[in-house]
Amino acid sequence: MEIVRSQRKPTADGPPSLSLYRSAPSLEVRLEDFELYAIDRLRVLKGISDGLSRGKKPEEMEKLVSELWRANMRHQDASEVMNKDIISHFVLRLVYCRTEDLRKWFLSMETTLFRYRFRLESPESQRMLMAEFQLPYKALSSAEFETVKDKLGQVARSIGQPSNAETIFFKVPFEEVPELVASRRVFLLKGYAYVAMNQVVSLVVTQFRSNLSKALVLTNRAWHASQNMLTIEDQDIVWWCHAGMIVEALSNGYLGPDYSQPKEFAEISLKDIDQLASSSFPLCMRHLFEKLREDHHLRHGGRMQLGLFLKGVGLKLDDALAFWKMEFSQKVGTERFDKEYAYTIRHNYGKEGKRTLKLMDVMIISLENLLPVLSNVVLAISGKSFLVLYVSEQQNLDRHCA
Repeated sequence: MEIVRSQRKPTADGPPSLSLYRSAPSLEVRLEDFELYAIDRLRVLKGISDGLSRGKKPEEMEKLVSELWRANMRHQDASEVMNKDIISHFVLRLVYCRTEDLRKWFLSMETTLFRYRFRLESPESQRMLMAEFQLPYKALSSAEFETVKDKLGQVARSIGQPSNAETIFFKVPFEEVPELVASRRVFLLKGYAYVAMNQVVSLVVTQFRSNLSKALVLTNRAWHASQNMLTIEDQDIVWWCHAGMIVEALSNGYLGPDYSQPKEFAEISLKDIDQLASSSFPLCMRHLFEKLREDHHLRHGGRMQLGLFLKGVGLKLDDALAFWKMEFSQKVGTERFDKEYAYTIRHNYGKEGKRTLKLMDVMIISLENLLPVLSNVVLAISGKSFLVLYVSEQQNLDRHCA
């Protein structure tokens, strides 16, 4: 069965590759594709979320979205790319319709994805997409354009946009384009905003967001209704059980790199350690490292945390022994270090005793030691000074450094 698509007339540029996701596709989907397509799209949305959190500029986001889409939404059969796009959207709509927080995140990321994909479409494709939204706005007539031409030219020059008589403008209620009004990028007159063709993305995105927001609420109701159906056939029950498990897992799944397995090529040397500590160590490890350099000593808990961390990031045993000996011998002497501290370092590397510690041990130890700190988080949230939490964390770390 083929996806029912809207009837777009092909143009010289070809039909738009961007779907409006107005209705769910009518087709059969294998469970493998149901999950894999959704995962690929989720990688795109997670990448967009990461880009936004890093404060990327609009032109950087446009490049990022293009790269993410090419990397994750390809298909070995070029004719199936559109199907993959539509299927993956509706699967993730199922995944993220179930709670308010999930709906809010999905709505924001899909809207951002739509915005930058719309910008990448040709002008003709953009006009076709606008027509599909059936927006009740018409292009400005020549007569009306002449009356506001000078004002439109002033706005265009103020935002660094070219202005000429061939530019198409749309007259829309100002509340339909709040972001353009807020950034003073449109001319306003008697409650209407005059939106240039190269700005219609704001108009279309507002409509897209509104439609998707309503659709997510309806999908949530339909999903819960489907879970309570008792009259479906046995084979459908099996399918729904599998699909339900996939939906549950996708919203909580981790799609980042796998850090559970040590990377054999990861390795640092003594000459790199100071530079890495200042530029790349997490704050807790950087604090322990700096206290060690300052006092030439750490208590057992601090030694375990920092020692296992250094092992995990690639410091070899010989270098680790040299590093700790160089620091501790300045306070306790070489002989005492060899007697009391060297054994523990070799034990951490699996060269003494009967078991080998893994990097996970440092996480367990860290969480156990942070329990007294976590009790103060409630105080900080309930209105106490942020300084209370900071001082408490600092004191907890200092106990391992004393």
